[in-house]
Amino acid sequence: MSVALAAPHAEAVAAGRAVADAGGNALDAALAAAAMLTVVYPHQCAIGGDLIALVRSPRGETRAVISAGTAPAAILEASADWSAMPRTGVHPITVPGMLAGWCAIAALGATRRLGEHLARAAETAERGTPVTRGLERAIDAQGAAIAADPGLRGVLSHDGAPLRASDVLRQPALARTLRALAEDPDVFYRGDIAARLVDFLRSQGGTHAVSDFAAYAPVVEAPLMRDIGGREWAVAGAPSVGPLLLGIATAAQGDPAELVSASIRGVAARGAHLGDPAFGGVDVEALLDLMGDDAPRDEPIANGDTASVTAVDSEGWAVTIVQSVFQTFGAGLLDPDTGVLFHNRGGGFSLEPGSPAELRPGARPPHTLCPAIVSGDDLLVVAGCQGGRAQPWILGQLLPSLVEPAADPLEILGRPRWVIGDRDLGFEAFTYVTEPGIDPALAARAEEAGLDIASWPGPDDRCGHVNVVRSLPGGVLDAASDPRADGLGVVTAS
Repeated sequence: MSVALAAPHAEAVAAGRAVADAGGNALDAALAAAAMLTVVYPHQCAIGGDLIALVRSPRGETRAVISAGTAPAAILEASADWSAMPRTGVHPITVPGMLAGWCAIAALGATRRLGEHLARAAETAERGTPVTRGLERAIDAQGAAIAADPGLRGVLSHDGAPLRASDVLRQPALARTLRALAEDPDVFYRGDIAARLVDFLRSQGGTHAVSDFAAYAPVVEAPLMRDIGGREWAVAGAPSVGPLLLGIATAAQGDPAELVSASIRGVAARGAHLGDPAFGGVDVEALLDLMGDDAPRDEPIANGDTASVTAVDSEGWAVTIVQSVFQTFGAGLLDPDTGVLFHNRGGGFSLEPGSPAELRPGARPPHTLCPAIVSGDDLLVVAGCQGGRAQPWILGQLLPSLVEPAADPLEILGRPRWVIGDRDLGFEAFTYVTEPGIDPALAARAEEAGLDIASWPGPDDRCGHVNVVRSLPGGVLDAASDPRADGLGVVTAS
C-alpha cells in the first residue's frame, strides 16, 4: 500500500513514513505525524490543544471529528467582573481536545495502536530535536511570555538564553507524560494525568475540575458538503469556520476578484453567526450565504497557532488533521510537572450576551480550524492549513487550482497569496495584504469595500502553511508541503 503524506516538519513526516513503511494506512501515518508535531512544533500545537479533522473511508464516506475543547463548568465564577475575554493565562484554557480527537480518528479506521505513535513521540521528546527556524522565530516573537512562565522558560531556554536554530529542544517531563498516555490515553481525561493537569490549572487560578476533563468527548458527525464547480467539497461544521470556506468558494466560483469580495463578507458573517451549535444561536445557512452586517467582532490574534497533517493511501483512506494551540505557545502556560503546554482557544469566546460565541459553561468557542476534502472525477484533494482567521481565504485561493489533475501542487503552494485581517496581521485597521506577485487589480475590490491596502516584502508566515495530498485519476498519489514551513510531502512505495 502506498501512502502520500504532508506535514510542516520533516521529523513528523519521518514518523508517519516509518509507520506507512511498516504497513500502516493513511490514518496511521497521519496520527504518527500529528503526535510527533506536538513535540517538535510546540509553538503551533501541543497535546494541551485542540483539533478538527476529516476522515474519508475507501467507500467514499466522510466523517468530521470536532475535538474542540469545552469551557469549565465553573467558568462564570471567574468571569463575573471581566470587561473583556482574557487572551492569555489560565482562564482562556478550555479542556484540551487533541488526544480525544486522535482516539476518535483512530477508531474510524486506523490499523495501528495510537500508543505506538505516542511512544515514538516520547522518545523524541526525551532525546531532543533540533530547533527549526520557524520555532526560533516563534521564541523570539514570544520572548516576554516565555520569560514570564517557568515551564516555558525551562524548556525553551538554556543557561538563561533562548534556544536558537539547531540547538536541541529536550522535553523530559513531556516524554514521561507521553509514555503514560501510550499505555492508556484515557488517563489524560479520567486518571492520574487529568488530576495533575487540574492541580496545575487550579494553582494558576483556574476554575477547572476533574469532572470537566472526565465529561469531555469529541463530536464525530457528518461533514457539511456542497457541490462547487462539479466537485464535492466537504468541511467540518460549526464551531469550525468550515462553512465560510464553502460560502466563499460558492460565491467566487473560481474568480479571484469575487473571492476577495466574498472573503470580506465572510468576516462579518463569522462574527455574527459562528459559535457552538450545541448552545443555539448559530446560523449555518447565514454562514454559507455570507450574511452579516455587523462590524467584525474583536477577536484574539491567532497567528502561528496551528499545524496540519494530510494523508491519503492507495486503498482510499484519507485524512486531514488540523491541530492547534490557538496563539503562538497558546496560553503561555506549560505545566513543569507533566510538560503539557496549554492552548488559549477560549480567547475566542465573547462576553456579549446573546452572541453565538457567548462564554458559557461547557460551550466550545468559534474555531479557525478548517480542514477540507474535495472529490470528483476520480480525483481526491485533501488539504489542511495553518493561518489563523485567514484559513478560508487561503484555501479558497488554492483549492480551485489543486483540483486540476495536471497541476503541480508544490508550485501552487509556493504561489504568492493575499490575506485580509487587522490585529492578527499587525494592523489596527481592516487591511488587505499581499505577498509580491499578486495581481494588483485585486486590490481594487478591497478598496471598494473600504479596506486599507498593504504588502509584505516576501513570502510570509502570516499567509499560512498549507499541506496537501492528492489521489489522481489512475490511482497516482502526490503530496506537497508549504515552502513557508519546515516540512515536506512524500509518497511511500507500495
